[in-house]
Amino acid sequence: MDEPKGTGTDPGHGGAPPPPFRAAVDALRGARLRPQIEVEPTPAPKRLAPYAHALEAAVVDDEQDVADGRLVLLHDPAGHDAWRGTFRLVTLVRAELEPEMAADPLLPDVCWSWLTGAFTARGLAYDEPSGTVTRASSHYFGGLSARPAASQIEIRASWTPREGRGGAPDAAAHLAAWCDLLAQVAGLPPASPGDSSVVTLPQRRGPQSR
Repeated sequence: MDEPKGTGTDPGHGGAPPPPFRAAVDALRGARLRPQIEVEPTPAPKRLAPYAHALEAAVVDDEQDVADGRLVLLHDPAGHDAWRGTFRLVTLVRAELEPEMAADPLLPDVCWSWLTGAFTARGLAYDEPSGTVTRASSHYFGGLSARPAASQIEIRASWTPREGRGGAPDAAAHLAAWCDLLAQVAGLPPASPGDSSVVTLPQRRGPQSR
């Protein structure tokens, strides 16, 4: 998340971007998201696929970041056996938590359910999901002993979005589902009142200064 800002698109080592990839990138750029989530392009990785487009996002509450993440759209027109398709979405999401919540043995399962639940709530079809949920804690000593202990949750995941008409996936809907995950990790209420498709984390660390 500390890379310099750019267009977010790798022009690709396979020549001009094919129409399905251009359509997917245009959909990402035109997606309408909830106002608490700020999204902007960031340099895309160059070696994961012939074409790539990357975004970074922050959940902003009262002018402070409470969670952040990165989403990368990969495209290989020749297809990829491990993906079972020509597109792949890869993400990293992270947020600070209260140490007591980070110690909850069910937390990794709950966090993964936020991702799959976001897809289900939006009726999205996808294949080959994989990922990790990692908890990390920091305790401070000596000259830093005044700082309270800090715990962070980190979700790394990838999945293959089903391709639609013209060979492009519904990239905007997958971005919206990813933003739903970010909102859940940040402790924001669901965008739609009464939406019970995801589990809300009852406690989390307060907003962090930007």
